[in-house]
Amino acid sequence: MTETITIPLFPLGLVLLPDMRLPLHIFEERYKQMITDCLADHKPFGIVLFDGQAIHSVGCMARIDKVMKRYDDGRMDIMTRGGERFVIQKTIEDRAYMEARVFFFDDAEMVSSDDNLEEVIETAMNLIKAAADIDIEFDPSTFGGRVDPKRLSFTIAALEGFAPAERQGVLEMTSPSERLKKCVQVLSRIAVRNRLTREIQKMIGGNGHPPRSILRELEDQLKK
Repeated sequence: MTETITIPLFPLGLVLLPDMRLPLHIFEERYKQMITDCLADHKPFGIVLFDGQAIHSVGCMARIDKVMKRYDDGRMDIMTRGGERFVIQKTIEDRAYMEARVFFFDDAEMVSSDDNLEEVIETAMNLIKAAADIDIEFDPSTFGGRVDPKRLSFTIAALEGFAPAERQGVLEMTSPSERLKKCVQVLSRIAVRNRLTREIQKMIGGNGHPPRSILRELEDQLKK
């Protein structure tokens, strides 16, 4: 039987990913209490996506790296970092803030004969190296010699431009190679959208009118 533990739960309209840094402004009374408890016990809490209708069942643990600012009324600015992924088995509402019984999960074992993996990694790294052209701060050298598809996929999904639903899908996937392929597809679309947007802004700044072809291409990309 899968072992479960009880964790503090923070439903938000965003998705945290493993090793992703996420600043949070804590202002609600119940969550001020939750963070105070976590700091006192040196424990993480779980972040889970609330999409406006329901709380998703798969989330990510958040470790508090630093309290950046404390306010006189108890509010806090904190920096968190993503940890293990979990599945909610049961929510608990015995305290001021929500808790949940959860179990942790990780990726399935990599298949050595995975088709096109090296090609996908190369495409991903080329997109990241061109990050300066799409206004994304990232240093590919942080990966060292060997590229880990698991780490690379989560790093890409943490980049600006991924929608919460896209990050949630990435969070739930357990195949590193399939997740990386999905991330590369989304990043490719983000790169195209950003390029088209810059071209339009440049033309507007020069008192010009964007060609209909560019507007149509941008509209097509936004539909994807």
